[in-house]
Amino acid sequence: MRCSICENRCVIPLGGTGRCRMYTNEDGAIVERFPDHYIAAMPISIETMPMCHYHPRETFLQASGIGCTFSCGGCISETVAHHAEAVSGALKHIPPAALVRRAREEGCRGIAFCLNDPTAMHQTFLRVARAAHDAGLLVGCATNGYYTEESLRDLTPAIDFANIGLKGVSDACYRACGAVSAEPTFRTVRALHEAGIHVEVSCIYARGSRDELRAAAARVAEISPDIPFLVMRFIPFGDEPPEREPTIAESEQICDELRRTLSYVYLFNSPGTGYLNTACPSCGETVVRREFFGPMGARTIAIPADARCSCGFSLPVVGSIGETPYAEPGMMGGYRFTRALEMVHAILVCLGVTSDADLARIWAGVIRDDFIHDLHGKIQRIDGYLGLIRELGERAGRPEAAERLASYISDRVALVSSAIEGCPRPRVYYSMGTPLFALNAERFEMDLVEAAGGDPVNLGIERAGKPGVNITPEEFAAFNPEYIFISGFLSAPASDYLAACRRMDLSADAIELGRVYTMPPGWDFGNPRWVLGLTAIAGTLHPERAKFDIAAEQDRFYRTFYGTSAAAVSGNRSFYRP
Repeated sequence: MRCSICENRCVIPLGGTGRCRMYTNEDGAIVERFPDHYIAAMPISIETMPMCHYHPRETFLQASGIGCTFSCGGCISETVAHHAEAVSGALKHIPPAALVRRAREEGCRGIAFCLNDPTAMHQTFLRVARAAHDAGLLVGCATNGYYTEESLRDLTPAIDFANIGLKGVSDACYRACGAVSAEPTFRTVRALHEAGIHVEVSCIYARGSRDELRAAAARVAEISPDIPFLVMRFIPFGDEPPEREPTIAESEQICDELRRTLSYVYLFNSPGTGYLNTACPSCGETVVRREFFGPMGARTIAIPADARCSCGFSLPVVGSIGETPYAEPGMMGGYRFTRALEMVHAILVCLGVTSDADLARIWAGVIRDDFIHDLHGKIQRIDGYLGLIRELGERAGRPEAAERLASYISDRVALVSSAIEGCPRPRVYYSMGTPLFALNAERFEMDLVEAAGGDPVNLGIERAGKPGVNITPEEFAAFNPEYIFISGFLSAPASDYLAACRRMDLSADAIELGRVYTMPPGWDFGNPRWVLGLTAIAGTLHPERAKFDIAAEQDRFYRTFYGTSAAAVSGNRSFYRP
């Protein structure tokens, strides 16, 4: 029997499944394998979804199932999309009425399906939409938009808002994701927009895909130049090569191009960029200020109560504007949830957990026991991280392997501590991506700097975001760091960073002396390899006392915990990959 939900239109045999593995043929009917089941349900600020022009700062209930009808390289939702079978044991059954009740109890304006694609749980989505509308709640989703004309007819009356993710504009881009062609997604964008549904479009920008991005923006502009266009700077996860990641500076340049075609273009996955702000199309004044708020997310910092510019121009913002954004705890909310699962995976790899069956069992327990809720606190201090290793060792049935890893790290921490004992502590500033995006005072990187013999100036920042906040040039100048480290996650080349400092007229001892360093991915957060980062930071701050052979230490770590030499692998932004 042929499935008519997405345009892959799989032929599903009796008792079998299609390519997404989320539907089966049951007595001649296509039904979901996991109806009304979710991997996560939690309140989020709508900008976390992300949406920029829809009920800014309001709270929605994020509903996330498993599975996807695509198989895109570098997927940020890889855990729940590509490893759906592995995490299926952690699914929780939540009937539509219970999900609606939870949304109302949490004070949410509506329900937003995201992380996995709603095309993989179409019947569940429609049931929830009907129940939510009956209760006066809004309903929307983040989706690849690959609906058939039949399922699109079902979707249109059921939905209020959507973020539709484009893979490009060519059929080749879609075939690389396991789809047939690009046209069905653009058909969905047009149909929903013409039906009066609030639509925003996101599109991946990877190095080498400028022409695809330009052409996709042109297609959207034909539908309406006022549709918000969210450029997602490509971050290489999974098996994707690091060379595909464009810099923040390159991504800002392409956004400038697109703004000649579209009225509202935003840049995501780029900490500190000003391209998350909304400029008035009439006078050019900045009307809405936003900042980076975790992978694929943003947070609205300032917006007029009526979304109107001082020149009188009214921005096309739909719905009410919340007074303050919802404060999502820890690793909860949006794609931070999948990054948390990957941090667990990163430790398990070092403990020798390699089989999908073992990984599935441990992941299921971690999700089922609400382990992720408290993970954020456990990973912010060295002692807490060592405890996390031992805790996961028990869950994996590998306490000896966990003790070996924890002891290795403890020994290296002690060695560094001994080497830098009594040294003066230079001022260190830790940022992510661009100069004025400062990591939170509570972050693990601050503990790392202190253990390496530095004085982290970030401790003086009282505000907090995820994973940090924008600071002013005046705050930067007051810090006057002697050394600057750029986070290994969502990073930037030191040359781009210094160029940005010159462009913004920022000065500090570290800039004048050229002491700006980009950390390798996984060397300062999210992965046990942070012990290599500790060694590198200590050697940079105290080269005469902390004389370590970093290359030899890296190779030793790789051979001990990955079973391969460091030279044999090429890492990317995935925490779990060597």
